Amino acid sequence: MARSPQPFQARKISEHVYWVGAVDWDLKEFHGYLTQRGTTYNAYLVLADKITLIDTVKKPYYDEMMARIASVIDPADIALIVSNHAEADHSGCLPETIAAVRPERVLASPKGVQTLQDLFGLGDRVEAVTPGGWLDVGGLPMQFVETRMVHWPDSMVSYLGGDGILFSQDAFGMHLAGSERFADDYDRATLLHEAEKYYANIVLPYSAQVGKVLDAVPTLGWDIRMIAPDHGPIFRTPADIGWILTQYRRFVEQTVTPRAVVVYDTMWHSTERMAKVVAEGLAAAGVGVRVFCLNGTHRSDIMTAVMNAGALVLGSPTLNGQPYPTLADFLTYAKGLKPRHKIGAVFGSYGWTPKCYDELAASLKAMEVELVSEPVLSRYSAKPEDLMACLNLGRTVGKALQQRCGREPAHGRDDRANQGKPQ
Repeated sequence: MARSPQPFQARKISEHVYWVGAVDWDLKEFHGYLTQRGTTYNAYLVLADKITLIDTVKKPYYDEMMARIASVIDPADIALIVSNHAEADHSGCLPETIAAVRPERVLASPKGVQTLQDLFGLGDRVEAVTPGGWLDVGGLPMQFVETRMVHWPDSMVSYLGGDGILFSQDAFGMHLAGSERFADDYDRATLLHEAEKYYANIVLPYSAQVGKVLDAVPTLGWDIRMIAPDHGPIFRTPADIGWILTQYRRFVEQTVTPRAVVVYDTMWHSTERMAKVVAEGLAAAGVGVRVFCLNGTHRSDIMTAVMNAGALVLGSPTLNGQPYPTLADFLTYAKGLKPRHKIGAVFGSYGWTPKCYDELAASLKAMEVELVSEPVLSRYSAKPEDLMACLNLGRTVGKALQQRCGREPAHGRDDRANQGKPQ
């Protein structure tokens, strides 16, 4: 029987699988993370003998998902629903979907069963898969592997044999809305930026667990011909699959690079002048530098740069004896994301008391950032000798970073700049 016309159409991605998700063009913030390009909520329909829906979508997009399903089949024909990840952008409309579809079974990881109960009170409507076990969905084998804390306790991935598809939930995802469904429809620079930003602001704290999963995948004997995440484009070519796996290995290892990030805010521009001179000192030592003022730069963009840098240098004015509020906000956010293998230093201007710089230094130490220089502080306004001290702070951090990277510190310009200058 012909399907009735639908405003939203499913997209076939393999012999047996359709994309039936939703596009959120307007999402601009997610978990305190700026998402300028919107996102997708990816759900997948497997047309096996037992028709299977992999994940659902955020609740406001239920009608869009159901219309895409109805463009291919009668939604009532869905026999199985698999919840790889219980976060609300993938399970938000699960109760409504269950009520409409009345599937034979709803499957989740053991932790997922409890999480879905806590979220929606689904009780015994959801059953736990056997971790590592296989399920015949009607002529096609599917295996479920737990990936706890990548990035929730309930997280798991599903592998569809035959089509060779890894449904990876949030792993390998990115917030990138678009009508294009596949990674090879995008330029690599866009993919790299959004993959880095997603990892730095969502997955970074769980890098140890991600590394274990990456190590385990080759032992499973999977013939992965497609990676289908819950956000962003699908990886379908060998080149793109190899590329995203290589990037994730790099993200996990957080290899020290000769790049530094200077993060500051300013009240009367004294700390701003100091920040620019610190950057000059870093550059003189042969280190790549990015400078961010928190007045106008979002914390999530800064964290993307921090993940790829080997040094983090903080500058702040003092307000009521405390670090400037934007610095406190950034440090709270960064501490939770747990970047590793960084060195750093602090600087800034104060009027009455410099005690806030002890707090900044303590915050960096709590993040396991090794301080390689004494703070450089100026009273009220940065004077010439303060700026020269900032230049030397930048050089010190830069040389230490070069040594960590196994490179000789830059000479030439750096040594000439030292001649006759205050140390």
